[in-house]
Amino acid sequence: MLLVENLQKSFDGFMAVSDARLEVEKGEVVAVIGPNGAGKTTLFNLITGQLRADGGRILFKGENIAGLSPYLICRKGIGRSFQVVNIFSRLTVFENVRVAVMSCNKRTFSLFSKAKETSVYETGEILKSLGLTEKADRISGSLSHGDQKVLEIAIALGNRPELLILDEPTAGMSPEETRDTLELMKLLSRERGITILFCEHDMELVFSIANRIMVMQRGRTIIQGEPDVVRNDTHVQEAYLGGADEGI
Repeated sequence: MLLVENLQKSFDGFMAVSDARLEVEKGEVVAVIGPNGAGKTTLFNLITGQLRADGGRILFKGENIAGLSPYLICRKGIGRSFQVVNIFSRLTVFENVRVAVMSCNKRTFSLFSKAKETSVYETGEILKSLGLTEKADRISGSLSHGDQKVLEIAIALGNRPELLILDEPTAGMSPEETRDTLELMKLLSRERGITILFCEHDMELVFSIANRIMVMQRGRTIIQGEPDVVRNDTHVQEAYLGGADEGI
């Protein structure tokens, strides 16, 4: 579904991403891990059009999407949540998701007309599937951090993505919220059939859900493989984990 080849991006001479390689098959849950500054978020920004690559290819379902605008990439079937929550904090939970649904239906400019009612059912179904129904009328800015992160995923689902990219989905969450997010990711993959690409610092979560893991260091891909292969790779242990005796 997604193929990244020799991706490169520099900022004022600093090479943030260099020779990044990534494969994501339809239906997979793929994790990207690496130390702070490894280039994970920059990689996601390149894939989703937030940044323009200096070189390399980004193929989504066989089409090179490198250089396309974020809204075009979104409409091709790639959804995104951010490391820092990105919601309309003054709108209700329901309104946040309905805006995304209507945008997907190309009805953004009919927000205040009767056309918006056609998106009510779909919005309600998304909220129900993510456990947000009882919070539908709450102002989004009043939600807990964990609920705001879930809402951001709900907004992404409003665009009916085939590939969902999650940047640090459990950042700042309590252990209970982290467990709930893990179950949510499993539900999205298993019941909705959504392909998931995510980066995460919680190694327990990564190794409990990812089908394959890609490891980055200094903007480069060290390895991509199944969890046991990555766990036992000496280059990963030395470059990312600090030595084979630490393990993961």
